[in-house]
Amino acid sequence: MSKHHQDHNHDHDHDDHGHEHSHHQHDHGHSHHGHNHHFDPNGNKKGLTIALIITVGIMFLEFFGGLLTNSLALLSDSGHMLNDASSLLLSLVAVWFAARPASPNKTYGFYRFEILAALFNGITLFIVAGFIIKEAYDRFLEPPAVASGSMMLIASIGLLANIASAWTLMRKGDVKNNINLRSAYLHVLGDALGSVGAIVAGLIMLVFGWYIADPIISVLVALLILKGAWGVIKHTVHILMEGTPITVNPDEVKKTLESIDGVKDVHDLHIWTITSGLDSLSCHLLIEDNQDHQQILQQAIQFIADKFKIQHTTIQIETAVIHHENMKV
Repeated sequence: MSKHHQDHNHDHDHDDHGHEHSHHQHDHGHSHHGHNHHFDPNGNKKGLTIALIITVGIMFLEFFGGLLTNSLALLSDSGHMLNDASSLLLSLVAVWFAARPASPNKTYGFYRFEILAALFNGITLFIVAGFIIKEAYDRFLEPPAVASGSMMLIASIGLLANIASAWTLMRKGDVKNNINLRSAYLHVLGDALGSVGAIVAGLIMLVFGWYIADPIISVLVALLILKGAWGVIKHTVHILMEGTPITVNPDEVKKTLESIDGVKDVHDLHIWTITSGLDSLSCHLLIEDNQDHQQILQQAIQFIADKFKIQHTTIQIETAVIHHENMKV
């Protein structure tokens, strides 16, 4: 086969694949709609907007309530809520950005903005927890008196509002598969824990007069915030480092492709996440010279879509006459 003919054939493979890919992408948007809202962000947008309005209202209530009652548990929770309000706003902006179409210099569109927003949210949670622990340390040394009855009332209103926010996000948005939504949801859950902590601290102070309960509960809330934040940061960094999605085993992908009749070798296999619910795969398939390229390509696309739920695939078909330089990665 001449070099020119080979190149032409190779291009044809990609054209065929491109057509297949768009068809599968369309399918994905419908058949998986039930459990993956990523391609329909309206629910995410609505959930985030309602949660943001509730959070801002309660933030002001707890801030002024904390000043009036002299409660660190309330003030730390309102500080946490200020952070959450900005995080929810950022998540909302990210959902809007992700919906923007791809452009010539942003060929994957703006989906990754959601991952950046989640990473920023995780980092700011660490900062908030640090401030709470520092303030609690000062109060351990000299616990001030706290108006515990009023504090409990305000914290109870805060808890009910946080539960409403969390329920809205779960009901309207995709907190399971979308890391941006999940980071926002974790913020709201952290707030709910803060409110529970403030209620418990208020009860202890009311019954026993132990004002040290206020900073102790604040530190426990801060540690819970840190745990959630660490999970989000770890996941987002993994995505930004082009890590393989945790739901996909690369060895299994390789074995699946090698099981196709006529495939001699699979190399340069890369699997990565663009954003939550949208994974990509690229690889080279070395096939026997006498095999039907198009049929093997079609089979490979189908296997990856059916077995691993990856619709965005780029597969290069190679025969014995094609030689690549060694790749760096």
